[in-house]
Amino acid sequence: MFTKTKTLMTDLKSKYADKSWSETLQLVRRCLEKTKGDSRVCEPIAKCLQKINEALNVCSLTAMVSRLEMIAKQRGLGSHMSPTETVCYLTADLFYMEVVLLRGGGVEDVRVAHHGEAPVPITPSVKFQEFSLKLDDLASFYIISGDSEVKIKIYTCLRHLETDLFKISHLPRCLRESDLHVDLIMNGRIGNVQPGKEGTPMTIEYYISPLDVLSGSSSTGEGSVGQTALVTVGSSGTSHRLQTESLISSPPQVDSSGLPVFQPLSESCSELLPATFLLKLQPPLPMLTPFIEKMGRITDGVIAEKPQQVEPLPQLLMKTSKALSSEISWTDGVQFVVPLPASEYHSYVFPGAVWGRESWKGALVHTVPFTHPGHVPALLDLLRHQSAINVLLASCFSGHNQLIDAGLLCDLRCEIRPESDHCLSVTFSLDDNNHLAVLQVTVVDSHQMSCRLMMPDFVDHKLDDYVSRVLMRCMSIPITMRAIRRKVSGRTTPPEPAADPECSAAMESDVISAVHPSVSHEAVEDESVTSPPGCSVMSVAAPVADNANTDAFANRSPCASLGVYSRWVTSGLPAELL
Repeated sequence: MFTKTKTLMTDLKSKYADKSWSETLQLVRRCLEKTKGDSRVCEPIAKCLQKINEALNVCSLTAMVSRLEMIAKQRGLGSHMSPTETVCYLTADLFYMEVVLLRGGGVEDVRVAHHGEAPVPITPSVKFQEFSLKLDDLASFYIISGDSEVKIKIYTCLRHLETDLFKISHLPRCLRESDLHVDLIMNGRIGNVQPGKEGTPMTIEYYISPLDVLSGSSSTGEGSVGQTALVTVGSSGTSHRLQTESLISSPPQVDSSGLPVFQPLSESCSELLPATFLLKLQPPLPMLTPFIEKMGRITDGVIAEKPQQVEPLPQLLMKTSKALSSEISWTDGVQFVVPLPASEYHSYVFPGAVWGRESWKGALVHTVPFTHPGHVPALLDLLRHQSAINVLLASCFSGHNQLIDAGLLCDLRCEIRPESDHCLSVTFSLDDNNHLAVLQVTVVDSHQMSCRLMMPDFVDHKLDDYVSRVLMRCMSIPITMRAIRRKVSGRTTPPEPAADPECSAAMESDVISAVHPSVSHEAVEDESVTSPPGCSVMSVAAPVADNANTDAFANRSPCASLGVYSRWVTSGLPAELL
């Protein structure tokens, strides 16, 4: 059999050795057109054509058109040329893309147009692979079953939803953070809303960690470094009533909670359609089962209240962590060694047995379906709450993992255990190694966290408040544990003179840079000197609010007060923090 195949291939090579590539391509196309029966017969020929096209450089108008047609066909899109044969159209039910071509086969411009809208230019890609991925993204945003009329109705509903979300984002509210961009992300009713561009859907940035804030990316507002969600639509097995017009009056009427009063979903302003709105989470978010069940209640059962497959939350976080190797396994015999400045090392262990309890199991959530704009603020609050828990646990992971070894010299050994819902504990030994201490952390929500330090013959509520402020400021368990060690050790040693503010800022910079190397020392120093040490910015919040501009569209955040994340940009904490 092998000899016959080899002989056949030799004969084919000799037969077509003198033919040009263009003739070979035409022959393959004719073979595809002649095969009208079983589509499986076309697959080998189609793959052959694809490989030939990918191997060739596009140097003519005909070759470029052929390549674009092949890309469209692979994705189930239509394609045709303009009468002047200078524009190639790639078409779908809800959008089309026009590629303006040059006579030599080059690309002059690329534009995309959604249904009923004018074409908008997008950045043309010089690589076919990137162009193909762009088409894949466009097609994946609107995976809807049904005929063209149904798809157009669903897309119209999406546009009205976007209008209402923008109205919600422009409602007046109090400012909690000194950084306007961070405040919009963390405290905005629906986060930082960005309209779709270059054919992409509306984007909501709903969570950003303090380390990302210090990296400097957040202050510019360029690019998203935190958790984001795309607002799209998707098919549903059951019909849901979706809005066919805006549900918020102009000007909006606001209820006691600061949210707009929505018009009821009646037959005159809505329609039953086989689809739901979607929040596509980027990246996907590991979520606890109780949070998923709460989302189901918020959306009136649109979300399945319990995922079919669940895993312990630390295991999900390890799988999705970019800093950890995929080969790292989560077992009882593994400890994570976290390096800190001044050659300080902490080890963290997650006992597998205790993390197996149902309330601390969850699933990886990719999309969140909903049917009403009023669902979005409550859903985002849950996503932020979960993100805060994830950031705290992930701070104990590191690429330096190894089997637990009693001989390994660590300055602090910690065991992370789950307690009640939203509460976890950190058990560690004191410097004398004769007693154990426990730090209990309760994550009330993304803005409120309380800590309780339990030590033998030691009660200090002021220290609990101090530790809570440190944790909220850094959102890192290792940095918080380092602060606790230094604070507790100071109880038995003579008090040191007050630290110089510049020295304190430099020490803080060293700690953050060690845990997150991408954060520059300059960024930390700039943030730390925003207000003088010891000043209470909270006390001046009310006067600023009285003189604030309350126009909703002129200023989305009219008032001024400080909360959790503003602690990164003030020096009100004691110098012993780090």
